[in-house]
Amino acid sequence: MTDRYAIIGHPVAHSKSPEIHAWFAKETGQNMVYERLLAPLDDFSGTVDRFRAGGGRGANVTLPFKLEAFAYASELTLRARQAGAVNTLKFEGGTVVGDNTDGIGLYRDILDNLHIPLKGARILVLGAGGAARGVIGPLLDGDPAQIAIANRTPARAEEIARQFAHAGTVRAIALADLAAFQFDIVINATSASIGNGLPALPPSCVRPGALAYEMMYGKGETPFMQFATREGARSIDGLGMLIEQAAEAFLLWRGLRPTTSSLLHKMRGA
Repeated sequence: MTDRYAIIGHPVAHSKSPEIHAWFAKETGQNMVYERLLAPLDDFSGTVDRFRAGGGRGANVTLPFKLEAFAYASELTLRARQAGAVNTLKFEGGTVVGDNTDGIGLYRDILDNLHIPLKGARILVLGAGGAARGVIGPLLDGDPAQIAIANRTPARAEEIARQFAHAGTVRAIALADLAAFQFDIVINATSASIGNGLPALPPSCVRPGALAYEMMYGKGETPFMQFATREGARSIDGLGMLIEQAAEAFLLWRGLRPTTSSLLHKMRGA
């Protein structure tokens, strides 16, 4: 029988995940289908239950259900526990494994696709929500000089800094104090770009030649990317992260990792 997988969200019609996983399945010769599931805002668990009952083997989870997926899982990977959110579910009999592949997706996109080293880099992460929390651990695996976290609510940034302090140099910096620093990599993990907004970022903190990484994708040149380009940075959106995190989910489900470079080139061209 053909194995079933899905992306579950609200909304979900815009998702590129079916295209990505169809490419992976064809490349690796896997007998599987991947669909979109629109879950009612008040019935994520019921949607997953019905999908599992219908033979579903795993699912990706997008907004606004990543916290509910965290609660739904019966087992959590270390990455999921660190992030406090789940974007990938694997169904094994009565067990539901919850993982978070966002951080490793960002890590691989920066290192493998953009060829930018993390070792010794000064990294700024804007935002302190689930998106930010999910990428700190994998970024620390790259041995940066430091990771700074800046957020409109400083207490939330300080909480994340304390959580990861044992794993490397992680600190919270107030947005108002960023002008005193310069960074090699600036990652926008806020939701500002959804509303076409721009985080309160002083130009001086983005050094010329830095990487400005917009975790959103499909929005064109966001205000954050435009701002960074004006300051002489290299700006990129999160399409590569999307593909790389999907490859990690595919590995969890199918036990093999698809290649990503050809698909990324195709989707960038499109």
